[in-house]
Amino acid sequence: MLVYLTCFLDRTNIGNARVAGMPEDVGASPAQFSLAVSVFYATYVALELPWTVLAAGRRPAPRRLLAGLCVVWSLTTALSGLVRSVPALYAARLALGACEAGLFPALNLYLTAVYKRGEQAARVSYLFVCTAVAGAFGGLLAWAILRGMDGLAGLAGWRWLFLVEGLVSLLVAPVLWFGLPDDPAAAYFLSPPERALMRARARQRARYMGSDVFSWAEVRAALRDPKLYLSAAIQFCQDILLYGFSTFLPSIIVAMGYSAIQAQYLSIPVYLFGGLCFLALAFLSDRLCLRGPFVFLANIPGILGYVLILCPTANAVKFFATFLCAVAVYNGPGLNLTWLNVNVAPHYRRATAIGLQLSIGNSAGIVAGQIYTTAPYLLGNSLSLAALALSQLLILLNWLYLRRCNQQKSDIASGRQKDTRKVRTGDRELDFKYHL
Repeated sequence: MLVYLTCFLDRTNIGNARVAGMPEDVGASPAQFSLAVSVFYATYVALELPWTVLAAGRRPAPRRLLAGLCVVWSLTTALSGLVRSVPALYAARLALGACEAGLFPALNLYLTAVYKRGEQAARVSYLFVCTAVAGAFGGLLAWAILRGMDGLAGLAGWRWLFLVEGLVSLLVAPVLWFGLPDDPAAAYFLSPPERALMRARARQRARYMGSDVFSWAEVRAALRDPKLYLSAAIQFCQDILLYGFSTFLPSIIVAMGYSAIQAQYLSIPVYLFGGLCFLALAFLSDRLCLRGPFVFLANIPGILGYVLILCPTANAVKFFATFLCAVAVYNGPGLNLTWLNVNVAPHYRRATAIGLQLSIGNSAGIVAGQIYTTAPYLLGNSLSLAALALSQLLILLNWLYLRRCNQQKSDIASGRQKDTRKVRTGDRELDFKYHL
């Protein structure tokens, strides 16, 4: 959690730097600065699937791979504070995206190898809450740095923002090396009973998770799975909110009439509220083993929030609306990802599905960077509202598809229907019931 918090902080601090004078200092127009936000996702999206499949194997060891990437993106973040031109800013963002692409998919895949299907929403929520905490802590840290370090050693406050956050990320890199064992069942920090529990869980998963040896057949099975593309389409819609809101919330608040400094600390409770709501809904989702209905319900306050922001209402009402938006911003992507996690097996089929779903979903970051260009951000907020509406339709379609698949398995098992399916392993086993 700590590593992903700093990772997301490094990714989105450009939003705090934007209202602190970074565009003017590097000579970037609004369009150029929006492109700088978007280019991050060019390398991020392109490399997510390769990094995920690589992390699913044993060489290089996951902790070596991720710790190395963490060191590089930490240095890239720190050096971003020294850029003085638009091309240098683009280069820094491309390098940052290339390194950060491997972390979240690999951590998410790792969780599926440790926790049972009915425990995963809460664990994924811990990672996504880090995005909310990163927003809150980022606003607080930005407020403190801009007030206390602006002009120190002749450097603008936004430059210190990148330097300090890059150093913090570098200091937490050893957490990946020492805290992410290659084999959870052999983790040095677990007690003997806990290691025995990990081995027992591994044996339970073995029937569905298959071999650790890479298989192109499993990759092809994942690529032919309709639920992967339904999930990816939902993720794309939800990530338009996630990346637009988490990156540009300070700018959105400034557009309401607040100062840049006020926007930094006013964003803190919004992020925290969204994170707490996610923890609560993820807990209920695991207890009931229901996924789609909770994604659908979480989007309803988000729709209301964006409607209020777009309507000619008082600034206080618009600020209240950001809390409603935050419910959908974090619950949607996190619960939808869990919905896919628990419904795909074996190992390399799941790795492929997670990597591709996140790649398609995170390409929304390119869109988000282009729609929040000029205040009062009518285009960005309108498209976010439209994305939520489309997501609701896709959620319903995915729920109906999975329900039909469960019914088909039941009919085959009872002899009411002949089994003509080409793939019958992993999540296609007759007693593997998809979570709805």
